[in-house]
Parts: sequence; structure tokens; C-alpha cells
Amino acid sequence: MTYIVNDACIKCKLQDCVEVCPVDCFYEGEVMLVINPDECIDCGVCEPECPVEAILPDTDDQSKPWIELNTEYSAKWPNITQKGPVPGDEADFRGASGKFEKFFTPNPGGS
Repeated sequence: MTYIVNDACIKCKLQDCVEVCPVDCFYEGEVMLVINPDECIDCGVCEPECPVEAILPDTDDQSKPWIELNTEYSAKWPNITQKGPVPGDEADFRGASGKFEKFFTPNPGGS
């Protein structure tokens, strides 16, 4: 088992999860974070830290479409080990639907 980040992170990117990860397996894109499933040690400490519930175990049926995305972009985006700035408008996007189709970008880097 491993953990993944889903579309709830898009445009929120709160990064509380990054602070608690003991193996630094988070990678940052322009609008979201991903977890490298090969580096994740399945400890689960990140999941309860996410206030938007964007982190799920890969055994959860809702995580299936996100496993490939996390694998692909964790190989392309820069690794982050500390919480960075949170988008100023993140509250506007909490709970919004269709965020992947509207806002996802494969661009690396932070805000």
C-alpha cells in the first residue's frame, strides 16, 4: 500500500502533509502536490494532516485514477521537504468540483 494525492489538492496546496512526511516523498507542481508511490513508506501520517482530504491510500477505490498521475509527475516535478506559501485564494477552491479539468497543469514549480 501507498498513499496518493487526488484532485482535492488542486488550487489548495496547503502542504501540511509535507511537514510530517518522514521520507520526503512529496513533489510540487504549479497547482497541486503528488506523492512518489515508490518512496512512500505507507506510514499514513500525511493523510490526517490534509484539511481538504486530498490524500488517500491506494487501496481506496477513489484513489485508482490518481495512482498513475502521482507516479508520473513525482518523476517530473521538484521534491519539496518544507511547507511553502499557500495560495492566497485556496479557500475559494475547497470542495470545488471539476478542478482537474479546469486547472490541472503539468508545469513544475510552486506558487
